[in-house]
Amino acid sequence: MMTFSRPNLYRHFHRIAWLAVALTLCVIVFGAFVRLSDAGLSCPDWPTCYGRAAWPTTEAGVRRADALDVRPLEVHKAWREQVHRHLAAGLGVLVLGLALMAVRKRRHGIAQVLGASALVALAIPLYMYGHIPAALVFAGLGEAILLFAALRWSNIDLARAAVLTLAVVIFQALLGKWTVTMLLKPVIVMGHLMGGMLTFSLLVWMAWRATHLPIVLADATSLRRWVVAALAVLGVQIALGGWVSANYAALACGAGGWTTAEPHWIDFPKCVGQWWPQGDWREGFVLWRGVGTDYEGGVLDGAARIAIQMAHRLFAIVATGVLLALSWRLLRTPGLRTWAVLLALLTVAQVTLGVLNVKLSLPLPVAVLHNGGAALLLFVLVTLLARLRQPD
Repeated sequence: MMTFSRPNLYRHFHRIAWLAVALTLCVIVFGAFVRLSDAGLSCPDWPTCYGRAAWPTTEAGVRRADALDVRPLEVHKAWREQVHRHLAAGLGVLVLGLALMAVRKRRHGIAQVLGASALVALAIPLYMYGHIPAALVFAGLGEAILLFAALRWSNIDLARAAVLTLAVVIFQALLGKWTVTMLLKPVIVMGHLMGGMLTFSLLVWMAWRATHLPIVLADATSLRRWVVAALAVLGVQIALGGWVSANYAALACGAGGWTTAEPHWIDFPKCVGQWWPQGDWREGFVLWRGVGTDYEGGVLDGAARIAIQMAHRLFAIVATGVLLALSWRLLRTPGLRTWAVLLALLTVAQVTLGVLNVKLSLPLPVAVLHNGGAALLLFVLVTLLARLRQPD
C-alpha cells in the first residue's frame, strides 16, 4: 500500500512554498490586468522594455523610445507589462530555491538544477543580442535536463514536483517572450494563461504536501476521483475562457452581432437575440494561423467570435454542474463541509462574474476578478487532491 509519511524536507520548505503560492496568485491576477487593459504589447522587446530594465520615465527616455520607431511608447501601459515581468522573475527565483531544497539529498541533484538554470540564463543574453537559434538550443537543453531529472527521481521528497514546477516556470517565461514577439498570437496567449494556472496548481499541491495536514477518510479514493474529474472539467473551461480573451470574443453577443465598435448592449442568456446564433465554429477554433500577424484587437469576424463565446457559455453549464455536484458530495462527508460550502460559493461567484462581464461590457475589475476566481477554484480542488488520504 502507498504510504504518505511526511517528506524529509528543509524545515522552511513549506513556508517558502506558501509564499510562492501567494506570489503566483498575484502574478495571475496582475497578468489578467495587463492583458485585459491591452498592455500586452506595450513593451515591444523582451525581457527589457525599450532597452531598459524598468521602463522609460524621463522625457529623454521617452524620446529615445519613440526614436526607435518600433511602437509608440505608452508609459501608463508599459509599467504594467514590466512590473508583471519582474513579479514573474521573483516567482522564478522562489521556485528555483524550492527545487534546490527538494533535490539537495539527490546524487548530483543540485548540480543538475543549477546547470540547467545556468543554460537557461545564458539563453537570455543570447536572445537579446540576436542569436535566437543558439538561445533556443540552450533553453531547450536546460528544459531537457530538468524534465529528465523529474522523470528519473521519485517524489518522496517532492523532488519530482519541484523540478517539474521549475521546468514549467521556465517554459512560462518562453511563452511570455513569444506573446510579445508573436504579437499576441491567441494560442500562445491561451497557453500562457494555462501555464500560469498549472504553476499555481503544482505549488499549491507541494505546499500542502510539505505542510502535512492530511484529511484521512475511508472513501478518500472515491472522493479523489470526483476531484480529478472536476479538475479536468475546470481546466477545459479555463482554456475556453483563455481562448475567448485571446480572440477578443467576450462581447461577441452584442446587439446586431460583433462589430469593431463596442455594442450598445449585450445579449444574455441569448446571443444576438437568438438562443442558437449562427457561428463559424471551424474558423473560431483554428489554433495556428501563421506568423507575422498582429492579433491585438483580434482578427476574426463576428461569426467566429460568436462560436467562441457560445462554446465558453455552454461548457460553463457543464462545469457549474460538475462543481456543484462535487460540493453536494463533499457536504455529505463529515469533515469536508467547510470545503463544500467554499467550493459552492466560489462556483456561484464565478458564474455571477461571468454574467456581469457580459452584461456590463467587460469592466476591467470584474474581468480581472473572473480570472482570480478561476485560480481560487483550482486552489480548492488541488487542496482536496493533496490532502485526501486513505487510512494506512
